Amino acid sequence: MSQETVYAIASGKGGVGKTTTTVNIGTALAQAGKRVAVVDVDLGMANLAGFVSLTPDSTTLHDVLAGDASIEDATYRLADNIVAVPSGTGLDEYAEASPEGLGDVINDLRTAYDYVLLDVGAGISHETVLPLGLADAVLVVSTPEPAAVQDSKKTIELTARANGSVAGLVVTRTHPGSDISYEEIAARLEIPLLGTVPEDSAARESVYAGTPLVVYNAEGPAAIAYRTLAADLAGIELNPPSTRSSSESASNTDDPAASTETPAEPAADADTDGNDESDEDDETGSSQEAAPDDVSSAITEAESDH
Repeated sequence: MSQETVYAIASGKGGVGKTTTTVNIGTALAQAGKRVAVVDVDLGMANLAGFVSLTPDSTTLHDVLAGDASIEDATYRLADNIVAVPSGTGLDEYAEASPEGLGDVINDLRTAYDYVLLDVGAGISHETVLPLGLADAVLVVSTPEPAAVQDSKKTIELTARANGSVAGLVVTRTHPGSDISYEEIAARLEIPLLGTVPEDSAARESVYAGTPLVVYNAEGPAAIAYRTLAADLAGIELNPPSTRSSSESASNTDDPAASTETPAEPAADADTDGNDESDEDDETGSSQEAAPDDVSSAITEAESDH
């Protein structure tokens, strides 16, 4: 699958760890020196703006899709080799955005980064289905729960209708001693099993540390699973996990999306509830730099709360 560089991370049901999967795969690839862009394409229920410490009037993907800004204006560096493109959280912004422009955005990012990860919203809507057809392949994320598996089947059907391709299934929150066959779940869905991510007690600890699992507990079972998944997707061997903190990682200024400007304070009304888990993760002009610890903390806290 190494020829595929744009992945849509999708789930039919909220609360399965979709955004956690997106962030950790992206971070693992970035640790390996790959240039990664994570894009919040959940246009209707976006929450990444709060995660990257944007003020309410900061530039987002909605502005790009409304024709009011370039993709560079809405790109924010999280740490070494990894940037985020958040969507807006306001209803007015949503109303003005044209999802049809998403293809051009993805094409621009494809040329600038080694990997582009699209964090797709749950549910059935035009803006949810659209990324499934624009990506090179779709990763379907599900827990072993019957309801989540059933909804995963709907995501697979939607991908087919969007003329997209499903790479396979990622099963999260697994238990080694369980009598559930994850291979059988994938077989029932008629897609390959890409990997499983076990429950990890370090997940909640990483919330308070404000660091993704692949950094916070690099040798933990979930972190190893995410790094393995990232390596398989990229067809590479990942470097040994870095023990540096996110703050140390963000000191690199070689990334074209990096900025030396002071990041803005988090918006007071920013949505940090974590749509991935509830449903299911300054100035403008040049690309901005987000506060890495705030970003990681917001993402992991949002998913843990739900």
